Amino acid sequence: MMEKALSIFSKVILYTILIIFTVLAIYPIIWLFIQSFKSTQSYLTTNKLALPVEWFFDNYPFVWTHGGFSVFIVNSVIYTLITVFFVVLLANMAGFGFAKINFKISKWLHGLFIIGILLTIQSILIPLFLMVNSVGLLNTRLGILIPYIGLGLPMAVYLCTDFVKHIPDELLESARIDGAGYLRTFISIVFPMCAPVSVTLAIITFTGTWNEFILMNLLTSGDRLKSIPAAVGRFAGSLGTDYGRLFAALSISLIPILIFYMIFRNQITKGVTAGAVKG
Repeated sequence: MMEKALSIFSKVILYTILIIFTVLAIYPIIWLFIQSFKSTQSYLTTNKLALPVEWFFDNYPFVWTHGGFSVFIVNSVIYTLITVFFVVLLANMAGFGFAKINFKISKWLHGLFIIGILLTIQSILIPLFLMVNSVGLLNTRLGILIPYIGLGLPMAVYLCTDFVKHIPDELLESARIDGAGYLRTFISIVFPMCAPVSVTLAIITFTGTWNEFILMNLLTSGDRLKSIPAAVGRFAGSLGTDYGRLFAALSISLIPILIFYMIFRNQITKGVTAGAVKG
């Protein structure tokens, strides 16, 4: 009886903690959507936690029309999908090379990728801007995509290398005996087996690229190439903030991420779990 009581008590504690964390995670999103239906004046003069006294629906049409969201969303989708594709592909290829192909400089090159994890965006802003400008890629999509992919690779290569190390060497040796080269072995064996860590990388890269703000403002000067975070910044400035429209803009930028999670939630759970276990 004592053990059963302890088991019930532990489950109650566990579920209580999970409920608290769930509320803490979901409530800010709900609060954001609710506040987006307030005018700025209503937000400033009423209780910040209360429902709108009068629901104000003009924020969303105004933000979409005057904020240029139709262009910014297309740009965000382009940057995100291309970055995710190349980061996942190149990281898996590099991980296979570092983990299973022995070259004299493999450890040295892998060490350079690991050093890249320690670099922050703020520490490389000036040299990165000078490099992009010197090769004529400033204010171009390519000038944005190359830094995005490059900055996403260090952590991705580290995770993929560690994951590929756990693939049995016997599988690769059997493929080599059958006459498969490195490329064929990667396509047929390694890449499919790296699906869990690839999903993990896709999640990390997707959210990071979609929400990236600093590099986008540094490497572009016009609205034609900017992404959603730059559009959101239009409604907050040093001289004043239009809170109702700012919350509406944030809500619009959040919707694609929520849709992404709802569609791939099972793969996300499996991928994060598998990636964590292998690491």
